[in-house]
Amino acid sequence: MLASMLNTLTSAIDPTTHDLWQVIAATDEVPIGQVQTTLLLDTPIALTRDRDGLPVVWRRSNEQQGDEIDAETILDRLPVITGYGYVWTSFGHPPAALFPIPEYAEADRKNMSCGSIGLHVSAPRAVENFLDMGHFPYVHTDILGAEPHTEVKEYDVEVSEERDEVLATRCKFFQPRAALSATEGMEVEYVYRVPHPFCSVLYKSSPEAPDRRDVIAIFLQPMTQERCRAHLLQSMIDSTSTITELRRFQQTIFGQDKPILENQYPKRLPLDPRAETPIRADKSAIAYRRWLSQKGITYGTIPVAS
Repeated sequence: MLASMLNTLTSAIDPTTHDLWQVIAATDEVPIGQVQTTLLLDTPIALTRDRDGLPVVWRRSNEQQGDEIDAETILDRLPVITGYGYVWTSFGHPPAALFPIPEYAEADRKNMSCGSIGLHVSAPRAVENFLDMGHFPYVHTDILGAEPHTEVKEYDVEVSEERDEVLATRCKFFQPRAALSATEGMEVEYVYRVPHPFCSVLYKSSPEAPDRRDVIAIFLQPMTQERCRAHLLQSMIDSTSTITELRRFQQTIFGQDKPILENQYPKRLPLDPRAETPIRADKSAIAYRRWLSQKGITYGTIPVAS
């Protein structure tokens, strides 16, 4: 019966999603020799780290959170890769490497995971919210936006076939406190990348180094068709703030997003741009939906009717 259930769940996952790397946990939060449980694509999975500290992931049977386990006894393992402070796995045949974030390797940056938060929306719906600048003055008031600075200026969006990602450039917005290190309001320039159907990477002007950019990424773990877990990454140029302060600042921002995001309906992302009224600020969202359609992503979405 278990095999039949797994086959049913797998068949509901589109082939592209099946073969993607999927984030599941912060690397430093996975215990050695103890079971950690989670859900991925409607499938219960478990993970631990072996004696050498390497993560091991498998489909969960009867293991419980916190159980002691010898990783050497786990034979039927899922693929694993680590990157950007997180553990990633796949149910299929994933690419050899994760998408690049070269800034993460720069020695003077403060790299940190900023915790994980459960969301009652699909992973694509959460990515789209991350791309939206129009809500800054109303949801992140006096931090990422404020009235009367509510206009989203014209910006450029492309879907790169060579890099297989969505890219939005020349995004500019006035922000009272663009980063924890900011001492005054400034017009911030953004670049948005969507290098993975369930992940987005944001580059924004650094108050401390005007010729460089801070990096904020959101990696979404699709748990079910209408639930996900957001894993947050920061790679910051900030010589004064502590890791704890930087984490708290970003968690405040995302905490403001959560109730707004969870009040959106439908929970899955409609891929037909006519399903929801678009405005100029939605250019990146429209491109993202089109890209998902082209890739055949159906998990967590409402596909365009044929």
